[in-house]
Amino acid sequence: MSTSEQKLAVPDELGSARTKLVYLSLLELGEATASELQQLLGLSKLTLLPILSELVAHGLAEREQGMYVSR
Repeated sequence: MSTSEQKLAVPDELGSARTKLVYLSLLELGEATASELQQLLGLSKLTLLPILSELVAHGLAEREQGMYVSR
């Protein structure tokens, strides 16, 4: 089944719409820098970085060599 055919599930612990948006975007991309996500989603780094930290804390993303990688 291709990625576009799969239903993307959002974990229950993600509360805000922005957090869900960042999670789904990272899941679709597989990996991205904060700057790439910032440009794609139109979010400021002040908004984006705490969301990425939350995703890492929940085990939904990892930070590897300056990239955020979906798990």
